[in-house]
Amino acid sequence: MKILQIGKFYPIRGGVEKVMYDLTTGLSSRGVECDMLCADHEGRGRTIEVGPKGRVISCRTWLKLAATMLSPSMVSTAMRICRKYDVVHIHHPDPMACLALFCARYKGKVILHWHSDIVKQKIILQFYRPLQSWLIRRADLIIGTTPAYLAGSPWLKGVQHKCVSLPIGIPTVPDATAEAEALQAKYPGKKIIFSLGRLVPYKGFEYLVKAASQLSDDYVVLIGGEGPLRARLEEEIAARGLQQKVHLLGYIADSDLPGYFHACTLFCLPSVFKTEAFGIVQIEAMSCGKPVVATTIEGSGTSWVNKHGFSGLNATPCNAEELAGAISDITADTDTYARYSRNARERYEEVFTDEKMINTYIELLWKCMNTKKA
Repeated sequence: MKILQIGKFYPIRGGVEKVMYDLTTGLSSRGVECDMLCADHEGRGRTIEVGPKGRVISCRTWLKLAATMLSPSMVSTAMRICRKYDVVHIHHPDPMACLALFCARYKGKVILHWHSDIVKQKIILQFYRPLQSWLIRRADLIIGTTPAYLAGSPWLKGVQHKCVSLPIGIPTVPDATAEAEALQAKYPGKKIIFSLGRLVPYKGFEYLVKAASQLSDDYVVLIGGEGPLRARLEEEIAARGLQQKVHLLGYIADSDLPGYFHACTLFCLPSVFKTEAFGIVQIEAMSCGKPVVATTIEGSGTSWVNKHGFSGLNATPCNAEELAGAISDITADTDTYARYSRNARERYEEVFTDEKMINTYIELLWKCMNTKKA
């Protein structure tokens, strides 16, 4: 089999690209030919070997508009190479990927990976909607990252018969004992609550700041990431007198992240909108045996990832009091915390390893190849 994945960007900036890249390298390591066609974040075109049978074909771009790279080269490349592949795998949401498949007039098998609905760009969706509807009809198999998101998407109501869940899988976050101990030494005697993400409205960090004001002085909250809401969050922290309890860390390099995941007591994902469809950071924390406090967002898969009462607790979105209560409940005593910690690691091992994702994906490839059009 030869697989071509189409969608999003390179270098990797977000969860969709990470899944594409991990599938490409994972399949390549198993001897399956898999290439990744995408737009180049840096504007230039290039082809990069990423395994014995895997390539990233990163196409020249014009500009970025509403989270989409405009790349005519991506379309022309798809038109030229698509027929060489047995399966084309489109990662949604990405209008350029859908347009590339449409223009290529590809006749083979198509997998649609539905990472999330288009939530924010409602005006663009009105123009893109006919092409999106065509893609849903065209797909032989539709993959979602959680069964909850597949069931909750209004766009997939009529095609549930060809939908299947493939949870994202990742390698275990590497050990970083020395780095973790150094971080813990900066906050002696504190329970460290770690959160990570772009400082944008849907992440809900303002509610985590408000929750911190309801926690005792035994806690410190560390928020990693940059974004347009930084100044507003700093004002909120100052207004509540939380400068010693809540710290905005800014950008954290990938090489430094393991230290934070291993140093923290628990991880918090306080997102408030369906734009947060999965939350890979949750399973990174679970791989380190860290319990998670997340939110129950209607139609999202975040609360499915964090199994309530097992790997952690899920609070109502936009509810700082519930966030603080969940954090306090998990860390109330040693036995309770140890149980959540063990369960978090167990949840990761049972559902979210990279090996499990690749094994299941290969099974789905064969299912797709052997499925006849209705």
